[in-house]
Amino acid sequence: MKLVAENKRARFEYELLETYEAGIVLTGDEIKAVRLGHFSINDCYGFVKDDECFLRNSYIKEYANSFDAGRQGETTRRDRKLLLHKQEIEKIKKRIAEDHLTIVPTKAYFSDSNLKVEIAVARGKKLYDKRETIKNRELDRKSRFYD
Repeated sequence: MKLVAENKRARFEYELLETYEAGIVLTGDEIKAVRLGHFSINDCYGFVKDDECFLRNSYIKEYANSFDAGRQGETTRRDRKLLLHKQEIEKIKKRIAEDHLTIVPTKAYFSDSNLKVEIAVARGKKLYDKRETIKNRELDRKSRFYD
């Protein structure tokens, strides 16, 4: 497993409830750019539309040696389809509708030669929850330092 991108802010901003592994549909130039490490999932989120799951606002830099010069600039932040089983999409859709949750990508990695995205159904944290997270992290860091 080769890690390509990680959303470190997701664990701080959200309470992650369930995680799923999904494939992602990319073009040839996009996968080449991802292999070079030009992929970011920090500002993106997922949504379900017509029984399909998508990732919106993920960034893939244009591949420098692209043969398709006519499409440059328009595909860096397009919606990208996530490949999940129908039962998983239905479960996610139901959780989002009932509990007012969101879909957040946590990491992207290569499994064999396929790009996978780990997504999580998450609930946004309040300010006091974030302070509690910071406090626990600092206490843990101090206890490791003095041991």
